[in-house]
Amino acid sequence: MSRFLHRRLLLALAAWHCLLALAAWLSPQPPLRQYRDFPSAPPTPIHIQTADGRLSWPYVCALTPHPIDFGVYLEDCQQQFGLRLLTLRPDGQLALLQSEGPERFFLLGTDEFGRDIFSRMLAGGLLSVGTGLGATLVALALASVAGGVAGFYGGFADSALSRTAELLMAAPLLYLLLAVRAALPIQMDPVHAFWIAIAMVSLVGWTRPARLVRGVVLSARTRGYVLASRGFGAGPSHLLRRHILPEALPVLWTQAALLAPQFVLLEVTLGFLGLGLPEPSPSWGSMMASLRQYDTLTSRWWMWSPAVALTISLLLFSGYAQSLEEAAGEQEPTEGTQWDATYSEMEGVTKRQ
Repeated sequence: MSRFLHRRLLLALAAWHCLLALAAWLSPQPPLRQYRDFPSAPPTPIHIQTADGRLSWPYVCALTPHPIDFGVYLEDCQQQFGLRLLTLRPDGQLALLQSEGPERFFLLGTDEFGRDIFSRMLAGGLLSVGTGLGATLVALALASVAGGVAGFYGGFADSALSRTAELLMAAPLLYLLLAVRAALPIQMDPVHAFWIAIAMVSLVGWTRPARLVRGVVLSARTRGYVLASRGFGAGPSHLLRRHILPEALPVLWTQAALLAPQFVLLEVTLGFLGLGLPEPSPSWGSMMASLRQYDTLTSRWWMWSPAVALTISLLLFSGYAQSLEEAAGEQEPTEGTQWDATYSEMEGVTKRQ
């Protein structure tokens, strides 16, 4: 994969996360608000033409529920409401797009409680992806410390890391998370549930990158530039910080691209099973739980929106991870390799003398 495509994927991944980070500003409706008059409403049509075919500023028509068919709404274009940019939502939050007057519009329809799907999808993505990224950072930090100490010192630290990693890797990750979640209270504060979800996922996901870091440290600690630095009196902390752990940065970066989508998928799975963030907090997993109902699955296509957003995130992460792996094979010799060559030459001169 070319370097150009690698940068394009990185920009696409950054743009996608910026979109989720701006969820509060992009959401036309409060994600927790229920519009009881619009349960299971389809996406609101946005019109740009008047009745006589002339172009006009985008507007929506008044919606009224069908008197007999549930989930069917009738448009009354005798009442038109224009769309405004940068106006306040009912909760006082500044929104990018709003409709005039009392009429509300729903870009991706509503759920069975009348909550806006588009707003909840953005807010849920912020929580689900934020949980995955937070768990990735914590897991890689634990992996750096554990792998660095085990690989550099060896002995008991190395044995303890190896046995702990083998134990955690032998247990199925999802079942282990379910067991940990079952020991916690069902109803929790959303903020506490968010941090607990990060801790749960990261504590069972640090083992594989820790073993990789350990292998890099075992290889790097015997290199010439490390031995030369040790000969000049450098201590273990300096060697780890300045010479050894920087060798593991490409491995950690690649592991971050691989672990983040796995952790996001784990959080979504917990939410889908009803063990993630509690209602009414939105998350992709809890929103997709409604797809277990057959009528929702077949007749309300807009309820698939969280699944589509999840697929986009996983594809972007997967493509970027693949580009990192291909770029790693094309890297030029690092500074450490040059130091190794210089150290070998000096050692050869010393032996000849």
